Amino acid sequence: MRILVMAGTSDATRIIKFLHEDENNFIIATTITDYGADIAKKAGANETISKALKIEDFSKLIEEKNIELLIDATHPFAKIATQTAIKTTEKTNIKYIRFERPNTILPKNKNIIKVKDFQEANITIKKLLTKKEDKIMHLAGVMTLPSIVKEIPPEQIIVRVLPNNFSITKTLENQIPPENIIAMQGTYSEKLNKAILEEYNTIGIITKESGNSGGAENKINAALALNKKVILVTRPYIQELENKIIVHSIEDLKNSKIIK
Repeated sequence: MRILVMAGTSDATRIIKFLHEDENNFIIATTITDYGADIAKKAGANETISKALKIEDFSKLIEEKNIELLIDATHPFAKIATQTAIKTTEKTNIKYIRFERPNTILPKNKNIIKVKDFQEANITIKKLLTKKEDKIMHLAGVMTLPSIVKEIPPEQIIVRVLPNNFSITKTLENQIPPENIIAMQGTYSEKLNKAILEEYNTIGIITKESGNSGGAENKINAALALNKKVILVTRPYIQELENKIIVHSIEDLKNSKIIK
């Protein structure tokens, strides 16, 4: 089967590895960075494309490569990417599957402050940063930084990002001081998250409700264990996903009966 995987997440890496087990599958992976494309290639993608694609780009790719199925394994917050994927598959009349990581399991705790977007997050953070020396730890992905530094002084933001040129450059472009940048790869245990939070003595964290494969639960539990605030940006609602096939695991993907 000829399959297009919208990649760039740990979920996508697992999906590509699963699809690669069948040598009859031809897999093209799209990402927005060379780093993501390299990971997809190592996972087993036959071809990779490392740039943002518009509907016309996807349509052309689907036609030229005779794609039969698009698997959307983008981040839960990549709303525009998902909307683009759905519109493209409807236009080209191919099959669409959304791989949606399960929701984050949240404890009941007054220190969890749910917000609907980063604008509301800014308002909340500004109220919490009562002293000039107070800092918040940003664990919400480098692409959301511009939304935060609009309102919060960069010197009051500690940022954890992937150790690649793209992420570090984006962080510096947003005026984050080098001493406030933590470059690490992977998801981390609650113990390690606690150690980092204690080391930087932040008042709390800002993170997205991205699911445990993104390490959200360990981040949140670490902050709560230290009695710190958790500014949690909840997942966006994507109306276009209504009546679409949504799977939450590799097992669900196998049982979907769409993969030949």
